[in-house]
Amino acid sequence: MSEQPKRLYRNRSDKVIGGVCGGLGTYFNLDPTLVRVVFVLFTLAGGSGILLYIILWIIMTEEPEGQQSSPQV
Repeated sequence: MSEQPKRLYRNRSDKVIGGVCGGLGTYFNLDPTLVRVVFVLFTLAGGSGILLYIILWIIMTEEPEGQQSSPQV
């Protein structure tokens, strides 16, 4: 029985702005708050965090309606 490959989506349930950090946290099995802190640090260190977030928001598709990510512990 083959398992479906892991897909990177913007998270519908764990989002603050666009779900990018929640989706990255789910994909890499990290706490989304940690991912958000990294984006803030990149933003404070020259503004690249905002640009990266916008680019990811555009390229990442939103999680399909019937598929909900497993909650982070």
